Amino acid sequence: MTSVAVALFPRFTALDAIGPYEVLQRVPSIDVTFVGATRTPVRSENGFLGIEVDATFDEMPDPDVLVFPGGIGTRDLLTDGPTLDWVRGAHATSRFTTSVCTGSLVLGAAGLLDGLTATSHWAALDLLASFGAQPTDQRVVEHLDRRILTAAGVSSGIDMALRLVELLVDRTAAEAAQLWIEYDPQPPFDAGSPRRASDEVKARAAEYAAARA
Repeated sequence: MTSVAVALFPRFTALDAIGPYEVLQRVPSIDVTFVGATRTPVRSENGFLGIEVDATFDEMPDPDVLVFPGGIGTRDLLTDGPTLDWVRGAHATSRFTTSVCTGSLVLGAAGLLDGLTATSHWAALDLLASFGAQPTDQRVVEHLDRRILTAAGVSSGIDMALRLVELLVDRTAAEAAQLWIEYDPQPPFDAGSPRRASDEVKARAAEYAAARA
């Protein structure tokens, strides 16, 4: 079995964790565990959703794959020694270390992205640069020689996880997982990137983000 640790922390973004989980858990040879600092329920950034932590960082020090999701709660982790130490230790032996959204800030704070291109949510790219990364707005960025993949905002974690399945198993496995979750995006709007969203939409998005800060 390939062990995957999905890190949880207070005020994480739900889809950042659940998107990759839904892809990875479809493959019988992959075992997904939600890990965190303590074995307690962790609530998402708006407080509406809680997920149980099934293993502590200490109980799962060397997963085959690390998935670090994002969320406003990542800001509290950027100077959190135990969390950063776990990321560094897990990466030392992992097959792949990955992030979704602002989870890349945590990888950066752990020193894993120095000099590498990396991505994050579009609103956090400037902050990502402060950790030595070279920000890009690509949806998924790979450095296979360094065993690192970073995904952009929220929904891009699904894309990253499908690529991860291809790397861990094969393309057919990835396509089977895609089929099973019926991931066939046909959005009714074309506002998923700041390059295409109108000023009015961007202003509304900023208003909503401020209300949840």
